Amino acid sequence: MGLTSLPNKQQGVVLVVALVFLISLTAVASALMLNSTTDLKIAGASEQKLIAVQEAISATDEAIADQVTSDTNLFTRQTFPFDITTINSVTVDTVRVTSRNFDTALPDCPHSKLASSTKVVKCNVLNLGVTNNYGRKDTSSVVINAGISQQILNVGN
Repeated sequence: MGLTSLPNKQQGVVLVVALVFLISLTAVASALMLNSTTDLKIAGASEQKLIAVQEAISATDEAIADQVTSDTNLFTRQTFPFDITTINSVTVDTVRVTSRNFDTALPDCPHSKLASSTKVVKCNVLNLGVTNNYGRKDTSSVVINAGISQQILNVGN
């Protein structure tokens, strides 16, 4: 029997099976493409967050180094809060110093073992907070807080 002797009912079966297979293959391919697009978006967002965290940490380190090595150490001030605007290495939104002293009198320095430190050296306990916004339209933010204990001579008390 040759191909010409097949019954008329079976001539379109191969076409239908091929179309069903092609449709299912297209559905699987589009699902995989959507999944990879979502993975790329997640990876991009994760990279932006990591960069924002590293920038905030760098700004914290730069702010502390600038105050320790400069002639005017802003950590010895008595009026808080204030913003530090001299960060040049990275771009962050705010660098703010706030006081953690519970009253106007300066507390004794924490963990101080110096014999001469009793009532001679006091500490200005501060918080250095760096805020860095990131993401599409800056909708997310990273906040880095650093505790600072600046020794100050207790002159006049």
